[in-house]
Amino acid sequence: MIRESQSNDMASLLALWMKSTLYAHPFIEARYWHESEHIVRDVYLPAAQTWVWEDDGILKGFASVMEARFLGALFVAPEAIRSGIGKALVQFVQQRFPVLSLEVYQKNQSAVNFYHAMGFRIEDSAWQEDTQHPTWIMSWRADQTP
Repeated sequence: MIRESQSNDMASLLALWMKSTLYAHPFIEARYWHESEHIVRDVYLPAAQTWVWEDDGILKGFASVMEARFLGALFVAPEAIRSGIGKALVQFVQQRFPVLSLEVYQKNQSAVNFYHAMGFRIEDSAWQEDTQHPTWIMSWRADQTP
């Protein structure tokens, strides 16, 4: 079930973020993600609108949107990948915002393929100085969806 996140979800959100981030980005040192956790906790999540997928009281995925445009986070528990949770969360967000953009590491090909299947298109690339890896900037527009 998808619902809006609540303040008491923070510990579960952070645990899910860390687990899924480490799983999806084996090409980036785990230390980087551990050192970034306070930014996610103290800056990113409080500033974003976040929806969670919850089954029997357990968070299995979440999507966060910043500034009503940036899909800054879509995370699904590794054991729940390919179960439809990510697709449901993205479609939920797409129904609420007419334009979305995101940034995804180029080496995370499964995520690039997933977003492409959800209607996102590559617009540009960027170099992430802190991780030393390139990203794709992808966007989606409701008025360009077939």
